[in-house]
Amino acid sequence: MTSERTADDNVRRIALVVAYEGTDYAGFQLQAAVPTIQSELETAIGKLTGTPTRVRGASRTDSGAHASGQVVDFSTHSKHGPSVFRAGLNHYLPDAVRVLAASDVPAKFHSRRSAARRDYRYSILNRAIESPLLRRTHCLESTPLDVGAMQRAAASLLGIRDFRQIATGHPVDQSAVRLVHQWDVNRRSDTSDVITIDCAANGFLRHQIRRANAVLVEIGKGRLPVHSMAEALAGRTLNQGQITTLPAKGLCLQSVHYPQYDHLLKVANYHETH
Repeated sequence: MTSERTADDNVRRIALVVAYEGTDYAGFQLQAAVPTIQSELETAIGKLTGTPTRVRGASRTDSGAHASGQVVDFSTHSKHGPSVFRAGLNHYLPDAVRVLAASDVPAKFHSRRSAARRDYRYSILNRAIESPLLRRTHCLESTPLDVGAMQRAAASLLGIRDFRQIATGHPVDQSAVRLVHQWDVNRRSDTSDVITIDCAANGFLRHQIRRANAVLVEIGKGRLPVHSMAEALAGRTLNQGQITTLPAKGLCLQSVHYPQYDHLLKVANYHETH
């Protein structure tokens, strides 16, 4: 595959599909003196290519959150093919971080700005006793939840909405409007203890998913009426200070979609179930 070149004909742009278990990381974004996914990737790329490299990601996942389909990109002079990047980076990366796919992409590709849709899943273990196997990736909720009520309330989140009242710390001079395609609440089966909340939008604000889902959980417990979700969006009944934030460990970035580039990234072929 021939990639589109930049002004320097020797520079390529590479995109990676990355999965990680984020429990021991302070999120995706680079931070001083703490481990992050970005720092792990940049260190591995530097070891493989011999050149310090800065990567950019499609989503700045929270501290302790996970991903099965994060997308990152970077520029490089390396002549390594995509398969060498995938194998080589996995050699240098810790076990909690894996490159699932690598591809040459056009120079104009931007993992964050080119993305049209991001899909997240929030996983809840709805039973009294914690699971040793799921404790790092599922939020434990011992009170039985009414999934039907949660799903009815989630309908208020669909479409073009202003999420300023739900999110935290969003700049007042920036739009808080997002287009939400999906917000589905499901129990894996009638007898399952696992509840999943699948969310998809063109973008999400800081803590938007975890705080909106916290309202849904209170509705599922019967502590709030179904219309509380719509009221929270409008800043009525519930204000920001009354909305809690669910633990990050239940959140997983499932996939990122690029209408022009999905065929290059082969995202669908590497999607993992969380």
